[in-house]
Amino acid sequence: MSAPENPFGQVLVALVTPFTADGEVDWPGVEKHIDDVISNGADGIVVTGTTGETSTLTDPEKVRLVEVGKDVAAGRAKIITGGGSNETAHAIELYKKSEKVGADGIMIVTPYYNKPTQAGILTHFRMVADSTDLPVILYDIPGRTGVPIKYETILRIAKHPNVLAVKDAKGDFSEVSRVLNQTDLLYFSGDDANVLPHLAIGASGLIGVTANIAPAPYRTMIDAVNAGDLTTATAMHQALEPLVRATMTHVPGTVAAKYILHGLGRIGSPRVRLPLVGPEEWEAALIEDEIDLVGKIPGVDFKKFRPDRNAAAGGALPKVAGTTR
Repeated sequence: MSAPENPFGQVLVALVTPFTADGEVDWPGVEKHIDDVISNGADGIVVTGTTGETSTLTDPEKVRLVEVGKDVAAGRAKIITGGGSNETAHAIELYKKSEKVGADGIMIVTPYYNKPTQAGILTHFRMVADSTDLPVILYDIPGRTGVPIKYETILRIAKHPNVLAVKDAKGDFSEVSRVLNQTDLLYFSGDDANVLPHLAIGASGLIGVTANIAPAPYRTMIDAVNAGDLTTATAMHQALEPLVRATMTHVPGTVAAKYILHGLGRIGSPRVRLPLVGPEEWEAALIEDEIDLVGKIPGVDFKKFRPDRNAAAGGALPKVAGTTR
């Protein structure tokens, strides 16, 4: 198949949403964090995705995150809005608002909790894609949504002119290869541990959680793959392995990423919103043990890591409830 133009970037950060200690969005912290990751190599930012705690953000917060992202990026990186909704009408409304305030693309997650049939999934994707002129990334993550986007469904939705890409968190490499062989879709690795293997079989980039902490080595990895330098790409993959394990293994990625970012002094609080809670003592200890194994990686100095288990404990109830159905 022909190689399509990539309107999203290659090093995409699944952005955490920094909160204050009482669970409100820390808007200056959001601006600083977006600037940090762009300055260290990210060329795409996914706001209001799973890692951004979309399920407990209000609709106005989601739209404002797009606005802030566009302002801070100032053309340096693409701003993609994730999240959406498991109600098709609500998803359409959110994406229209995001497009209006300047989003560069949208990422549509498979409707969760409803467990629709493949026909329902296909109809949801088509109707949302019909409602916008923005390029679309499909988000296939059956571990969270309860249902996969089956191979045959991906082939059908790939015919939609706005659907350009898939974020793959399913881990079926043979299926990725089949789809790449039979469509023009771009593939983005949605599994931090498998970024290099995905790139090796033709993925265009990554949408990563660990990239909140260390975007620079992912930039190096992508640039090395683009240049055919497997040795450098493999070295970055190996250097990132203990950090990926620390971030993605013991607690939800959002929780660990905020715990680590706060310990590095990069965000003002590690707070998450309920029902997420900070790591328990034993979980924090496991994260810290993994961090001890991280060697020298570009853009991060773990000698300055000072975790605060007390600050991370528990979860917040924000003043205004989210709008999930």
